Amino acid sequence: MKSDIILSGVGGQGILSIAATIGLAAVDNNLFLKQAEVHGMSQRGGDVQSHLRLSDKPVASDLIPYGKADLILSVEPMESLRYLPWLSKSGWLVTNSNPFINITDYPPLDEILSEIKKIKNHIIIDADAIAKECGSVRSGNLVILGAASPFIDMPYESLENAIRKLFGRKGEEIVEINLKALRAGRNYSNDLKI
Repeated sequence: MKSDIILSGVGGQGILSIAATIGLAAVDNNLFLKQAEVHGMSQRGGDVQSHLRLSDKPVASDLIPYGKADLILSVEPMESLRYLPWLSKSGWLVTNSNPFINITDYPPLDEILSEIKKIKNHIIIDADAIAKECGSVRSGNLVILGAASPFIDMPYESLENAIRKLFGRKGEEIVEINLKALRAGRNYSNDLKI
């Protein structure tokens, strides 16, 4: 078993929470894990990306080589395009359809989505609208994780358990909203019958 995953987005969108959720799930499955992050610590709106390498055998490097990522999981559509050189030919790109416009020359959204649609294996999901339906627009990151979960090589229930651990100190209501968001994203991908 091996999964090489790139997480991308901008500061404040919950990339680090996604990484923590996957990491906790990996540990519960006795998997080896290496992670590398790049983010501006206090820079809300700055580029954030993380390489996650999961395996049932020891992992030598925390960086994913070009063309070897099994999954790009992005909470921002333009940021997903930045990491395409890492995506393998059989890899999946799962992204939010809603932009986080943090620069003055942000490209037209239809052009970005058109580029994403050129990728053979892609899912574009309106995570913000689904998260709002689930009770919190802040849980869009977990909608994206749920939509990507069929392409992460570990039991889905491990992700739910990780969310319980990660958000448990914030109370049962927060845990349930995040679980609902994760399930809604998973259902979206399952309904596509990919």
